[in-house]
Amino acid sequence: MTKWAQSLIRLSGYEVETLQKRLAEITTRRASAEMRVAVLDAEHEIERERATMDAYASMQLAAYVEGWKIRKANAVTELDTVSAEELGARDALTRAFEEQKKFEHVAEMTRLKELAAAVKLETAALDDLALRRATR
Repeated sequence: MTKWAQSLIRLSGYEVETLQKRLAEITTRRASAEMRVAVLDAEHEIERERATMDAYASMQLAAYVEGWKIRKANAVTELDTVSAEELGARDALTRAFEEQKKFEHVAEMTRLKELAAAVKLETAALDDLALRRATR
């Protein structure tokens, strides 16, 4: 394999690795955002149940719900943003894998062509040697 092919494969491998790390970080952030939305929903449900049992909590429920709506909207917006970022990172990773496979394919084809040329030369040399022996 030629040095340029090895260099391209190594560089594309580094790019794939970097994108995989980025995707893992984004996936972690997405899981965190999903957990935050789930926790907000659970807190809302708990406060509603508490309001049915406590008169003071019942009076405060409307204010809590307004604040909860704002927090939930922010959490959902963050989740949507991270989801879009994750989609972009997955697309970039897919493209990087495709590039890496192209480089590996070109390198393999180059290696096979070099091997075929070497076999051809060896065959020609052996044929020439056989012709010389046959003419003696």
